[in-house]
Amino acid sequence: MGPPYGPPPGYGPGHDPPQGPPYGPVPYGAPPRYGAPPPYGPPPKPPVHFSVGVHRLHVATAVINALSVVVIMFVVGGYSLLITQTADGVALLLTPQSLARFVLVMLPVTAVAALVGFWTWWSVKFRIDGDDLVVETGIMRRRNRRIPLSRVQAVDVVRPLVTRIFGLAEVRVELAGGDQAETKFRYLGRSMGEQLRAELLARAAGLPGHTPEAPERPYWRVGFGSLFGSQLLKLPVIGALTLFVALLAFGVVYREPGVLAAALPVLLGLARGVIAPLLMHGGFKAALSPDGLRLRYGLFETRMQTVPPGRVQAVRVIEPLLWRGYGWARLDVTVAGYVGERQVLSSVLLPVAPRHIAFQLVGLVFPGTNAEAVPLLPAPRSWLAPFGNGAAGTDDAIFVTRRGRMCHRLDVIAHARAQSVRLTAGPLQRLLNLGTVHVDAPPGPVQVAAENRELGEARAIVESAAGRAHRARAADQRTDRWAT
Repeated sequence: MGPPYGPPPGYGPGHDPPQGPPYGPVPYGAPPRYGAPPPYGPPPKPPVHFSVGVHRLHVATAVINALSVVVIMFVVGGYSLLITQTADGVALLLTPQSLARFVLVMLPVTAVAALVGFWTWWSVKFRIDGDDLVVETGIMRRRNRRIPLSRVQAVDVVRPLVTRIFGLAEVRVELAGGDQAETKFRYLGRSMGEQLRAELLARAAGLPGHTPEAPERPYWRVGFGSLFGSQLLKLPVIGALTLFVALLAFGVVYREPGVLAAALPVLLGLARGVIAPLLMHGGFKAALSPDGLRLRYGLFETRMQTVPPGRVQAVRVIEPLLWRGYGWARLDVTVAGYVGERQVLSSVLLPVAPRHIAFQLVGLVFPGTNAEAVPLLPAPRSWLAPFGNGAAGTDDAIFVTRRGRMCHRLDVIAHARAQSVRLTAGPLQRLLNLGTVHVDAPPGPVQVAAENRELGEARAIVESAAGRAHRARAADQRTDRWAT
């Protein structure tokens, strides 16, 4: 029996320490990590490189195309199959006979629509091959279209209301030259559409295709209140609204329903003049980025538009009479690449904004210029155009004209963007020894002209503008690539 006190057996000199777990708290593994928790859900999809492999539209495109065919056929003839002749005339009665007739006709129509939808989806393929965008269409008869990326003027992402439900987007590639110079990808997934837009813009700018989308800096946001107020503060709108209220009051007082025949067209005109711009430009935002001016707008059909640098040919600052009290202005542009209806839809750079914001944006579109500082020389014989208030002026960079007393319009074109300079004179102008000088831009809403100038002065303006344009183009060493 050992001693009652002291260390347990095995301790002390001449004995090895016991083997086993050390004393103290049991370790609890690696300490927890701090920071944001890992994201939930599946990992994000890798980015799509359109220069690798061949790509197709989103498969939901086949469903949308098939549904479109079915809806058209239902409206054209399918609805009438549900109508039954009765003693009181025709009525929509869902009888077994009418339903069987409807199914027998619409079932093969639906099958054909599904085939058409699949055919139209399967027949479109695209890829980026070097410096070209290649689009292949057709199955029985193949069509291969090769588009040089240096011809790309703008890339827009449009999302109509129906496609937003399916998470789809339409990518429109605007090209230089011609009314048919547009390529549409209808439809892609929203993420894929934005990646295609970013890669096309990067390659068109001479950058590697995997270059991430350039960051943007918010420039201006148009509030709904100012947009709605600007549409109401127009003389035609106020006149139409007054007429509509007067017609309704006349009809109520004299109990004459016939006034509706006159009030309805006025109401439609008001809807076109007020409601349509609200739907078109609602939520308008403008941002600046290295690849251009980015615009986002639209309530039902959202549009993301990028106006690349150097594509704006001419600018118009519009100040209606009732806007000037609030210091508002609108900015319209002529952009190379947009023609016809597309030019009209894409010509608004700012639907309404403070005047200094609009002129500041003009200075960003034409760098190094100040359109307000250009001295303008009034046109002689202003009695020829009492509401014209024409004036013109120029400096080394831009040519500026002004006209309109009720609604001020200031047109600006850079000498480097001028396509031609010409002098015209109508019969009355020739009698009065006057002429009009046109500094031509590509077709669009903004065309710059100095009206009713003395012929001697007009010829001097033509020579001066042509010389400035020649020197400006010689100094403008731009290449086909935006960033090189």
